[in-house]
Amino acid sequence: MFAIISDIHSNLEALTTVLDDIDKRGIKTIYCLGDVVGYAANPKECLDLVIERTENCVLGNHDYAVLYEPTNFNFGAEQASYWTREVLEQEPDAERCRKRWDYIGAQQMRWTLETKLSDVKVHLDFVHASPRRPINEYLFPDDVYTNLTKLNALFDRTEHVCFVGHTHLPGVFLEDPDFYTPEELGNVYPIIEDERAIINVGSVGQPRDRDNRASYVYIEGNEVHFVRLEYDYKTAAQKIYNVPELDNFEGDRLADGR
Repeated sequence: MFAIISDIHSNLEALTTVLDDIDKRGIKTIYCLGDVVGYAANPKECLDLVIERTENCVLGNHDYAVLYEPTNFNFGAEQASYWTREVLEQEPDAERCRKRWDYIGAQQMRWTLETKLSDVKVHLDFVHASPRRPINEYLFPDDVYTNLTKLNALFDRTEHVCFVGHTHLPGVFLEDPDFYTPEELGNVYPIIEDERAIINVGSVGQPRDRDNRASYVYIEGNEVHFVRLEYDYKTAAQKIYNVPELDNFEGDRLADGR
């Protein structure tokens, strides 16, 4: 039994709510699909929690942007990256500062877990964005109708099941091709040995499916369970408003889940 979180984006209120729910379920193992930082106002605290609580974390495009340079970012995202870098660099505790930078710098773009889930042999890939371009390729639900070539290329690079984030839109892509929202699946997707799937776990800290509740998944047996949780988004938004370098839109969007 394990949980997968993604796209926290420095939203401490959302992250602590999700971690509390994971604890209540008795889940001890957590994997993260990146974008721990970016957009919101608590990058240090979120990084510390991810370092402490997760078994593995892959590199997201916002993590990459803070470590190197933001690429193809809008103005608000770019400003948040520079501000986040400054906040991390100004940490007065040298050991904490080094630990955070070392952690981001050591993250892989992809990692794989081969195991059995309820006697189902599984090959699980973990990336931030897509099986083809792990850091920054967007995979949208509409792609099943508008970009079949892209879907085929992604499934060519998917051996069995690949977990992704990046778009902040939870759901399951199948190679038919098709896309199912968590609601259409009854919030449960059973992993089948001979069915390939790309599963978006949604966003902890900045949902964009018009549902402002934090999103994550946990795996019990061979079933992927989608979870949504209400959290104190008003406090998270106010923290953004209080930082002149952060775009107020990043606070506004938390209320609407967009």
